[in-house]
Amino acid sequence: MHIKDWLQSYLSYLVRERRVSLSTEQSYNSDLTDFVKYLETGKVTEANVLRAHHLTSYLNDLRAEGRSTATVTRRIVSIRSFCKFLTIQRALDYNPAIQLESPKAEKKAPQTLSTADLNELLELPDTSQSIGLRDRAMLELLYATGLRVSELISLDREHVRLDMGFLLCLGSGGRERMVPVGAQGASWVAKYLEAARPMLRPAQTETALFVNHLGTRITRQGFWKMLKKYASMLNLAISPHTLRHSFATHLLDNGADIRAVQEMLGHAAPSTTQMYQSTMKLKIKEEYERSHPRART
Repeated sequence: MHIKDWLQSYLSYLVRERRVSLSTEQSYNSDLTDFVKYLETGKVTEANVLRAHHLTSYLNDLRAEGRSTATVTRRIVSIRSFCKFLTIQRALDYNPAIQLESPKAEKKAPQTLSTADLNELLELPDTSQSIGLRDRAMLELLYATGLRVSELISLDREHVRLDMGFLLCLGSGGRERMVPVGAQGASWVAKYLEAARPMLRPAQTETALFVNHLGTRITRQGFWKMLKKYASMLNLAISPHTLRHSFATHLLDNGADIRAVQEMLGHAAPSTTQMYQSTMKLKIKEEYERSHPRART
């Protein structure tokens, strides 16, 4: 049976048996059609002659073309799944993809904002309006605490102790942690609770700290839409996580202990927090090379 026919059989299996989405099926189709075309140029047209060196050669060619690590990884996933199908269908005596290893993901420095850009962003909401005051309080609290957006919108009023300067957060894995809230963050949340939240008319039974115009808990999508609006005013391409990254980076830049930052962020492992320290080291190296008279040739 021609390998092209096996590909069509596999794509039908994905839709019929595994019930994958249309976009997933199209992704596998694109990846594997390219793979099959490559095999055909090497005269590999029957599934039973497919060997590990064919796969390795194809992936090496992708890398030589300058394809990204993400693209190569996705192709490996598609090829593994296809070869497993061929093995189960006895089109192959053994699975040649079983030894394939995915390349290590490229580690990118976390996206952060400068203090100046952050100040501009925080001052954009119109705090004379209830929604604007709420937006300012949310942005201030997110930057003041480094919370994940899911953690921020999950806060109830009882979780925030402004008089004591901390909040109680339920993080990933159900881990509880106490996070300090600075004076600015606490001040804006207090203003929101006094002047804005009552105007948004939440039901007496609504426990959420931050509510939308309907008086119910604001959603992740609602927060993202709000942030996107203000970011576009400054021509900034940022995500909700950018404020969390900025929180951690600015603390470490100003001498905070990495263990303390790890605790505030709710990271289970120190290695996760250390990526922010790597960014700081890169900045130090750049400053050294820029400033030291004998750093450059």
